[in-house]
Amino acid sequence: MAEEEVREALKRRALGYETDEIVEEYGFTEGEAVLLKRKVTKKVVPPDIQAAKILLEEELPLTAWSDEQLAAEKERLLNLLKREEES
Repeated sequence: MAEEEVREALKRRALGYETDEIVEEYGFTEGEAVLLKRKVTKKVVPPDIQAAKILLEEELPLTAWSDEQLAAEKERLLNLLKREEES
């Protein structure tokens, strides 16, 4: 996993999320697997304080950021706001 993917997974875990839990039951007919039952349940995964702690410990204080890092973060946040407004 790339560093950014790990950070995003940690952020998702730190904030909590919803997911679908799928349970499927199969039987065999004439030697072939056949789906008998499929149950989809919404599952809420609560925020994880350890993941939040890891994220906070790894962040540099804004005063330590370079001008380029600040500009990139500003652009990222503006793009997030724009996407939120469009949805």
